[in-house]
Amino acid sequence: MTSEQTPPAFTLPAALLSQGFALRPETEADIPFLMWLYASTREEELAPVPWNAEQKAAFLAQQFDAQRRHYRNYFDCTFNVIEHSGTPAGRLYLQVRPSRLHLVDVALLPAWRGHGVGAAVLEGLQAAGRASGKAVSTFVEKFNPALRLYQRLGFAQIADHGVYLEMEWRPDTPLIAERLRTSL
Repeated sequence: MTSEQTPPAFTLPAALLSQGFALRPETEADIPFLMWLYASTREEELAPVPWNAEQKAAFLAQQFDAQRRHYRNYFDCTFNVIEHSGTPAGRLYLQVRPSRLHLVDVALLPAWRGHGVGAAVLEGLQAAGRASGKAVSTFVEKFNPALRLYQRLGFAQIADHGVYLEMEWRPDTPLIAERLRTSL
């Protein structure tokens, strides 16, 4: 089977596809959207900072660039844009490992947060993990409101890394235990 014939490690759940959501590979043309998306995830955190708009924009641009370089240098993963009816709505960065699907990053624009889209993506990852006998893992900032969602969906803390919690969900299958044992 060639790489063109290899099925993707993850596709959005049917419930999202039927609502007009899709995944597509990220391109350089997406950088302005991705910067805007990144800035939207930091708005609440930066609100009390006494910088003017230009200072905040410069800081966010620097942070976005650093994060983007870090992800590309340290993660061999898929970099996808989540679209709704052809319009960018978020991003999903997923690394497929021998024993797990590692969620490097997922983010949605504010208009899509709190409407079940993120939960559906995570549940889809869990279904893919269950089907392949793989755990699903991620790192979540301790102050991120999404932490409650991960916990509600059965993700458990496996390590505390200061600002970040390492979280993992495991399917209830013997196959996962065997894969985890043999990959360590």
